[in-house]
Amino acid sequence: MADLAKYRNIGIFAHVDAGKTTTTERILKLTGQIHKTGEVHDGESTTDFMEQEAERGITIQSAAVSCFWNDHRFNVIDTPGHVDFTVEVYRSLKVLDGGVGVFCGSGGVEPQSETNWRYANDSKVARIIMVNKLDRLGADFYRVCKQVKDVLGANPLIMTLPIGTEDDFVGVVDLLSEKAYIWDDSGLPENFEITDIPADMVEQAAEYRVKLIETALEVDEDMLMEFLEGEMVPTIEQIKACIRTGTRDMTFFPTYGASAFKNKGIQLILDAVVDYLPSPTDVNPQPLTDEEGEPNGEYAIVTADATFKALAFKITDDRFGTLTFVRIYSGTLKKGDTILNAATGKTERVGRMCEMQADDRNELTSAQAGDIIAIVGMKGNVQTGHTLCDPKDPIILEAMVFPKPVISISVTPKDKGSTEKMGIAIGKMVAEDPTFKVETDQDSGETILSGMGELHLDIKVDILKRTYGVELEVGKPQVAYRETITTAIEDSYTHKKQSGGSGQFGKIDYRIKPGEPGSGFVFSSVVVGGNVPKEFFPAIEKGFKGMMTTGVLAGFPVLDVEIELYDGGFHAVDSSAVAFELAARGAFRQSIPKAGAQLIEPIMKVDVFTPDDHVGDVIGDLNRRRGMIAGQEAGVSGVRIKADVPLSEMFGYIGTLRTMTSGRGQFSMEFSHYMPCPNNVTEVVIAEVKAAKIAKDAARK
Repeated sequence: MADLAKYRNIGIFAHVDAGKTTTTERILKLTGQIHKTGEVHDGESTTDFMEQEAERGITIQSAAVSCFWNDHRFNVIDTPGHVDFTVEVYRSLKVLDGGVGVFCGSGGVEPQSETNWRYANDSKVARIIMVNKLDRLGADFYRVCKQVKDVLGANPLIMTLPIGTEDDFVGVVDLLSEKAYIWDDSGLPENFEITDIPADMVEQAAEYRVKLIETALEVDEDMLMEFLEGEMVPTIEQIKACIRTGTRDMTFFPTYGASAFKNKGIQLILDAVVDYLPSPTDVNPQPLTDEEGEPNGEYAIVTADATFKALAFKITDDRFGTLTFVRIYSGTLKKGDTILNAATGKTERVGRMCEMQADDRNELTSAQAGDIIAIVGMKGNVQTGHTLCDPKDPIILEAMVFPKPVISISVTPKDKGSTEKMGIAIGKMVAEDPTFKVETDQDSGETILSGMGELHLDIKVDILKRTYGVELEVGKPQVAYRETITTAIEDSYTHKKQSGGSGQFGKIDYRIKPGEPGSGFVFSSVVVGGNVPKEFFPAIEKGFKGMMTTGVLAGFPVLDVEIELYDGGFHAVDSSAVAFELAARGAFRQSIPKAGAQLIEPIMKVDVFTPDDHVGDVIGDLNRRRGMIAGQEAGVSGVRIKADVPLSEMFGYIGTLRTMTSGRGQFSMEFSHYMPCPNNVTEVVIAEVKAAKIAKDAARK
């Protein structure tokens, strides 16, 4: 069995364009996995193997690669930076033990890096920080470290100092070993020499080294006291052990300077991954849950001796069939084993399994706890977040929670022959991406695709065209409006029907009131006495809940409504579950208009970066888009503006922003919450829905 202490499952994540994929390329080159590095801007990098990625120069799906460094096995996942694909980051973090946060030396802590950092905090993933692109104009290592402190509220533990700035960046001073690593101009990572610290940096290096030791020893109070009192000088091994503990507990984050593109400083980062990031056995084990998703107090202990427990965290389709990416938490898996999918209850034999090298693969005969592998050709409807386990010991691992889509488009195949093709292709894409949803419009028969943003849907349509050869006509983007109520009311409804033989009777008295934002639908009952027998409560709840899908204003789903049943009446013969369900449905139709039905719209948290000269224009434009400015932060190269803006006003924003800022502005947005629509917007939306309905009815006739 392999030694788990020598495993590192790490992810590389950052803002768009901070250099994640380039860093991954360099790691692969250094560890001997590839012999020629491919560049992102040439569309030739190893991990960006999709056509869409190569063209746009961005990462869309996370790619997994394995390599070895200093006798340690690395499973590296390169994740996307763009906000529309945050799900990829989220699900990768779920199965990783540590990560490398990459920040651009000149851009610093950018909007998306903040979101990713927050996700990593939520997933309790230990990280080291790499300040990249120190050879760029305007790069400033110390400024980025300060931003990490101020913006992310994290404590960077500075491990190396850059030698030279911008074009003159030649290497780094390693504070622990008190040596300088200097690279030549050949661009080859192996061409470096280890020298003494340059004379003009000796004082600065000594000062930062003391800070480093003091911060590291805070983990061990006794040792810190002895050091401060001058009774001992800790050895490098002791300091490293303290840094390892502090990194694991996220007390601080070891921070390194580098230039991935120029191949400077990467070795030290690989050493840091070995020295400070946790192995699979160092992290807290994954909790097990019951069927409802509540923790049951048991854990998946990382050992090869336990029963098999694994999480499917990604599904993709390639030329060889469906690949299910799996992180094994405990036990072993051999070729030919039968495993159980805890979500579907179906068992399946593992025919082929392999370790991934981006889009290449190495076949495996067995794998064990700590491994990240792909199983080829699983049949039984496995989805992202499903638990795979030993049929004799069924368990459920903690599930993944995905954000709901906020934007949708309608698509129609251009010719009849493509309809079936599209159905199969979309089925595969939904299994691959949990934030991508598809439904068929009941009235028009159109296919509606929903996702996290314009770019997300744009890429999906592109994949349908190129990968699956489906030509589509695409409708304009639609916002996911919702409906709610504004006032609390008491009401009563009786459902009575008499038709030869036994009839139907159900009477309910109920209160309807607006719920807390984000609460969805809450049903409760305070009926005392037997006016409505308990066995009918589920039917009443089902009736109300079933009506929440279509509101009374424009037919959008209804959110945040609380219903309390307080009285009612029944008939010994004529009352039944069906009668009470119908009563609840009728009650909903009767009461929602009285309770001040209101249209609500998705509000996005928008984070815009703009150069100083265009701040006024950008704020003016956000105000025109009904945005609420939440704050501004001045940086060195420009200003970050945070605002809450309705999604409906954000279509095509990137084009406007680029025009306004001469191509230098950038932004990210993510869903924040729902807010009431102003009357003029409500009127327009309702009118559009009615007009579309009339057009559909006319087309049908």
